[in-house]
Amino acid sequence: MSRPLNDDEVLSEMNKMIAFIKQEAHEKAREIKVKADEEFAIEKARIVRQETNAIDSAFEKKKKQAETSQKIAQSTLTNKSRLRLLQAREQHLQDLFSEARAGLLKLSEDQGRYAQVLESSILEGLLRFMEPSVTVRCRPKDKGLTEKAAEGAKQQYTEISGLKAEVSVEDSLTNDIAGGVKLVAGNDRITMDNTLDERLRLLEDRSAVPKPDAARDSVRPLWEE
Repeated sequence: MSRPLNDDEVLSEMNKMIAFIKQEAHEKAREIKVKADEEFAIEKARIVRQETNAIDSAFEKKKKQAETSQKIAQSTLTNKSRLRLLQAREQHLQDLFSEARAGLLKLSEDQGRYAQVLESSILEGLLRFMEPSVTVRCRPKDKGLTEKAAEGAKQQYTEISGLKAEVSVEDSLTNDIAGGVKLVAGNDRITMDNTLDERLRLLEDRSAVPKPDAARDSVRPLWEE
């Protein structure tokens, strides 16, 4: 049978128990601190990652906005430059056509060159029609010159095609036009407008679509041909 503990022994046992409890408490506190530090580090990393992603997302958004604004500004600048270029081109063409119109009016005053234009215009119609009988319509002031041009065109037509054609001249066009002729055949079912005014109009229509350099080069005054 064990004997009762004396006061010193009781005190010693209590001290041991207290020391054990303290040791357990210290270890538990250390475990809690380690776990808390780990959880803090994890949460801190999560928050940093989340904020970093938010910053990156905001940066990408602002970057795209800046790129879009830059593209819009560049597009606007390009369109303005293109518009100025088209306006300058249109003005240049208008100047060329104004010069061409003025030149056409002077062309018919040069009898030698105008006779060549009339003969070439009539010959073109004969070769296109390939008809035995063709009527050439001209301005009243050009009738004599047109009749001479028709004779020359008939001869060239026969030399080129081996065919013959009867060509009659009518002074049914108005003197208000710049000059040239109209040709008809097949009971007026076949027509060809070879007036100088019509040739200039065709050049203007051809130049309506922007063609850098080509538009300028194609619009040569007829009196320079």
